[in-house]
This record gives sequence, C-alpha cells and structure tokens, in this order.
Amino acid sequence: MELLKIGFLTITLVDVIDILLVTFIVYELYRGVRGTIAAQILVGLVIIVILSVLAQMVNMKAMGWILRTLTDIWVVAFIIIFQPEIRRMLSTIARNRLVRLFLRINVTESIEEISATALELSKKKQGALIIIARGTGMKSFTETGIILSAQISRSLLLSIFNPRSPLHDGAVIVNDRIIEAARCTLPLSATTRIGDLALGTRHRAGLGVTEQTDAVAVIVSEETGAVSIADNGELLYKISVKDLRKELRERLVLSVQRTVQNVKEAIRPQ
Repeated sequence: MELLKIGFLTITLVDVIDILLVTFIVYELYRGVRGTIAAQILVGLVIIVILSVLAQMVNMKAMGWILRTLTDIWVVAFIIIFQPEIRRMLSTIARNRLVRLFLRINVTESIEEISATALELSKKKQGALIIIARGTGMKSFTETGIILSAQISRSLLLSIFNPRSPLHDGAVIVNDRIIEAARCTLPLSATTRIGDLALGTRHRAGLGVTEQTDAVAVIVSEETGAVSIADNGELLYKISVKDLRKELRERLVLSVQRTVQNVKEAIRPQ
C-alpha cells in the first residue's frame, strides 16, 4: 500500500515497518553496549569499514586487501564479541508485554509461597535467591543445579535454604507452581555497587540473571535479612514482605492482564 510519493521515491507501508524494525534493533543494540567496552569495539569496527571503503576509492591495493579481509569476517567477529549484548537485546524483546500474552504464566500460588518464605528467612537472617521464570527458557541455568520438579511450598523452600542443607548455596528456579531446580549457578552482574550499597555475590547473581533473561529474582540477605527484588537489571532493595507480594503481583500478573485488556479494547468494533 502506497503511503507517500516524492518524485521517483515511493514510500509504502512495508517500508515504514521495515524502518521502524531496524530503528528498534539499532536502539536496543545501542542500549546494550552503551557504557561498556563493547561500545569502543563497535566504534573500532565502524572505523575499519570506513577505512576499507576509502582505501578502495584511492586504489590502495595492499591496504585495501588487508582491510577487506578484516571486513569479510566482521559478521562472525560481531557475533562473538557482542554475544552478551545480543543475548540481552533478545531477552529485552522477550520481556515485551505483548510477547508474553502468548506465554502461559500462572504464579499466583507461587507468589504467596515465596512471600511467606521470604518473611521467615528474613526474620532468621538466612540467605536466599529465588528466580521466577517468565517467558525466557531457563534450561541452561537449571542444568547447573539439582533437578527437583517439585510442587512449590513454603516448607520445601525453607528446607532448601536451611544453612545445613546441601542445597542452600546457589539459586532456586521456579516456573509457574513448580520448583524446577535448586543449587543453580547464575551469571554475576558486572554491577558491584548501587549508590552506597556494595552488592554481594547473591545480589549480583540476582541482577545478572535478570539482565540476560526476563526472570524476576527475589533475594534475601543473610547479613541483614533485607528482602530485595531484581527485574530487568534493576534492583529494588530492602522492601517489606507486603511490598514484595505487591511487586511480584504487579510484575508477573497484573501487567499481562492489563495488556490483554488493552488489546481487547483495541480490536473491539467501534
């Protein structure tokens, strides 16, 4: 469908969608590499491409051959160098509420059990790290731990995070109402400090997994008993159990319900 014609240039609806998609991808890539060493590497790759074009224009054969050889493998190098950023960008797409409309999420019972567990562990100052899966597959992380595939319950979570339990180190991964695995190893976030707060291994692991996936992490500090929640690479530190329950419900249930309602209203005949 033709939208606009300027001289010999014709702009169609497909062209607009194409431009918007490319813009979105470039923007997400920029967000992923901004402030990291990968941004400097990206600038270096762009400079090599520009120099290669200039060398060919002035017919510098030797320099042109060297730079052309480098540009021939830039796609492979791009994937290898920017692998963490590409994963983060794809995870950001999976976090989109519209995408999650097609994913089954039934965590109401899990929210209650996790909140009750966090309250008791906080009082005892026993550390915990509970990961609640959403759309992104967590298989690569569950495989690092002990597979349980057990119905979630406060008693089971308390048993896992008992300091005398062999499973208390690492993270528990919850999917819907099932504890998939315990003692899982998670990637550590590069963030070591937020303001005046120095992050320990447990908080960095909670942040790290939410930077790479769309999961939500509940963290209980064994030093202070503080309860925190991590989502989308951001940490909400030291919240009450009441607020924890509210935040989990907002992030895991209500956001999807609101999106469903908005979609229904958008397609409803006027």
